[in-house]
Amino acid sequence: MTLLSRRALNRALLQRQFLLERTGQAPLDVIRRLVALQAQEPNWPYLGLWSRIHGFTHADLTTLLVDRQVVRSGLLRSTQHIAAADDFRRLRPLLQPVLDRTANSAYFRRNSNGLPTGTLIADGRALLDAGPLARKELAGRLTARHPGRDGRILAGEFELRTPLVHDPATASWGSWGNRSAITVTAIPVETVDSTPIYELFRRYLAAFGPATVADFQAWSGLRRMKQGVADSGIELRRYTGPDGQTLLDLPDAHLPDPHLPAPVRLLPAYDNILLGHADRTRIISDEDRKRVMPGQALVRPTILMDGFVRGTWSFTGDDIRLAPFRPLTTAEQRAVDDEANRMLPFLRCDQ
Repeated sequence: MTLLSRRALNRALLQRQFLLERTGQAPLDVIRRLVALQAQEPNWPYLGLWSRIHGFTHADLTTLLVDRQVVRSGLLRSTQHIAAADDFRRLRPLLQPVLDRTANSAYFRRNSNGLPTGTLIADGRALLDAGPLARKELAGRLTARHPGRDGRILAGEFELRTPLVHDPATASWGSWGNRSAITVTAIPVETVDSTPIYELFRRYLAAFGPATVADFQAWSGLRRMKQGVADSGIELRRYTGPDGQTLLDLPDAHLPDPHLPAPVRLLPAYDNILLGHADRTRIISDEDRKRVMPGQALVRPTILMDGFVRGTWSFTGDDIRLAPFRPLTTAEQRAVDDEANRMLPFLRCDQ
């Protein structure tokens, strides 16, 4: 099998993520290509798309959310993502075991002890039958039905177990951080066998490959996928990775020249490219990973230089503060400053 260097994997990932050069494709097509964009906080996906799409504006994504062509909800790894609405309806049942596993954790089980899961789901659905509810209102009504339990935790468990989407007003660009009054709506999804594992795996490779099954599991939250992928009958190309691991890829997937230059990019917090693999050394070193992911589920905004994470950045409300991990040359500093200056008007925009 062909041996792929870490740099070759880096350039393949950047190309598939539209980070070697910005694309002219429509935002909805880009979101579909990436399967879903991490959206722990609503503003960050806008930055992720701005870094990937020529001429991207806030309205490009906001309109998709308002028109319900794109939705925000729990999906991969039980975390908040934006995805094309039709993809969400097909993928959420496939990923439901991941969300159920989270809902079965001690945090939720202690609160709902003695309350059958089916009863919680039925009660939550009944409350939403009349229309959307603010999370706070949903929590209060669940408390009224089940006194002695924390309604906020019940509502959180219900949201994990049931496909709910956030209202566009709190899923769209606005103040930084999560909004305090998120409203949720129940939507129908397709049956679980409508999206076989192999289809999701193929789409994963198109956006993140070449990769291992362990990488796919880390990205999706699904477990014990090795046999399922082996039994799927998918035609795959195999490579040897820099540490001797077997990497899988689509047979017609292009691998760019590993010596291609990669432009500076400022990536948002929780960007997909940092969370798409079990082995993330194709994009960030283990040493630097500790600075970007210091714990408590935090993933800081990052600076990509020559394709790899070389620092973090933050937005003060008026300016961008750059924090490279190591001293930069004059040319490197100029390139980072130029990209920050391009991004700053987008960050300052209130719409």
